[in-house]
Amino acid sequence: MRFTTTQTRSVAIGIAALAIAFAPAAGAMQGAKTSSQIELAEAAANLQPGDWVWAPEIAADGPVTVLVDLTAQLATVYRNGVAIGVSTVSTGKPGHETPTGVFQILQKDADHRSSTYNNAPMPYQERLTWDGVALHAGGLPGYPESHGCVHLPYNFAKELFQITSMGGTVVVTGRAGDPVRQAAGGVLAPIDEIGNAARHHPLAAEEQWEWDHTVPDAGPMSIIISTSDQRVVVMRNGQEVGRARALIDGFAGTHVATLHKDADGTRHWTLIGVPGHEDEAGRELDTSALDRLRLPDGFRDMLRERMVEGTTVLVTSASVGAHNSGKNMTLLAAND
Repeated sequence: MRFTTTQTRSVAIGIAALAIAFAPAAGAMQGAKTSSQIELAEAAANLQPGDWVWAPEIAADGPVTVLVDLTAQLATVYRNGVAIGVSTVSTGKPGHETPTGVFQILQKDADHRSSTYNNAPMPYQERLTWDGVALHAGGLPGYPESHGCVHLPYNFAKELFQITSMGGTVVVTGRAGDPVRQAAGGVLAPIDEIGNAARHHPLAAEEQWEWDHTVPDAGPMSIIISTSDQRVVVMRNGQEVGRARALIDGFAGTHVATLHKDADGTRHWTLIGVPGHEDEAGRELDTSALDRLRLPDGFRDMLRERMVEGTTVLVTSASVGAHNSGKNMTLLAAND
């Protein structure tokens, strides 16, 4: 078959259109790999929508934590408390805001497709809630435009997928489109991770602590310390496991730390630099402050037996009372 000049031009234009239609979103392939913390910081300071930087050699081993900053529209990946990657993101648009909180990775699926939005592809999906919030490769226009998920550049999502594990910690903080620091809101939602009414039994006047042994004693654990309520709440997979009265002194503001274990077995809490406390990234949580945390003996024993590498602790001035409301799994509502 032979084509006229006009037909040839039309075919070429059609092929080009198909190439554009099936190509990754703009910026999806734009990434830089560095080998030092200085280079990583310099590259991260100049990222444009769709850009990302990756330096896994900085910390070759250890638990991985992801911090998503809604205000800056950035995701930072920490391994063993050290930043090894930074990427631009696109989070939930107005009416579909990405919930803030301390989440665990509940599911990983490299070839996932949406059951809600017309079987849309969600490459390298890492689920954060059972009602549809996840990390995955997606569009990156330079502003929040998703239905609640955290969109990542395609190749960055692929790199991240390869180093994370089930139960890994993802912290979402900030407020999209609003760089002004807001007052803290409630930190526990009244529904669980599958949308059912969450169990909540306030401590009776004579009770110092409680522990629900019906909740499976497995899976990632988060410990929430409320300085305003003088309470400590323990969560597993989005369910409240335990609650105790406490005497809490020596903490101010919001802090998130993850438990790490050295090669010799020494355990230490590594801080994540949440907005307002960026300088804390990679530092250790003040052990003297932890020593001033007074807990009932039985409750403290329950915690000690169950704290393993990857356990997350959140210190907040927000309330953990039953009156709070919020989106699913919301454990860190805003900056303090």
